[in-house]
Amino acid sequence: MIDEPKGMGGTDVAMSPVEAILCALGGCQAIVAAAFAKAQGVTFENFFVEIEGDIDLAGFMGKADVKIGFQEIRYKMHFKTNEPMEKMEKFAAFIERTCPVGDSLVNKVKLVNAGVVIE
Repeated sequence: MIDEPKGMGGTDVAMSPVEAILCALGGCQAIVAAAFAKAQGVTFENFFVEIEGDIDLAGFMGKADVKIGFQEIRYKMHFKTNEPMEKMEKFAAFIERTCPVGDSLVNKVKLVNAGVVIE
């Protein structure tokens, strides 16, 4: 379910579409970490991503000539592990390179309007 805050015309019962982007990135990074840890020779007990982004809603609302989407997204990967920092930094770099959501955000994606349907 996707929603918006009440001030944006929603009911504020679920995350907004831009919050979903942040969740998709963190979720993808978590999946990559879990899926590739063994192959990368890394062990950890727990992993989570702290994530936030800057967005100027004045652009979306047409009140300012600013970028409509995120200007910046920041994240911090948290590992509960006994592995050395250097090894985990290399694994974090691997996660960044391997996450399809991160790749989609960093590299230009062709977005195609496949038409309009009236039902």
